[in-house]
Amino acid sequence: MADTTTQTASTRGTRKERVGEVLSNKMTKTIVVRVQRRFAHPRFKKVVTAYSKFYAHDEKSEAKVGDTVRIEETRPLSKLKRWRLVEVVDKSSGVERVAA
Repeated sequence: MADTTTQTASTRGTRKERVGEVLSNKMTKTIVVRVQRRFAHPRFKKVVTAYSKFYAHDEKSEAKVGDTVRIEETRPLSKLKRWRLVEVVDKSSGVERVAA
């Protein structure tokens, strides 16, 4: 019984982290991050790519569109924001993609 409480206490303090690409930085102190997730389909066993979109708090407005960033889970900051920017992992080259 003591083992379960020790294990729960150690995992409780950790926060989820995700790495993704910045889609938008048009809002004040807010960025939209797309996180890619790959998994095997349960029935067909084909590798499927799924994307999730997270709103994250960017206090210094340092992330630009196309940058790869690391975000961390935090307390609710607004209706949609539950993540905050930890660091900019990779800066984009500045060349924007053309929508097909």
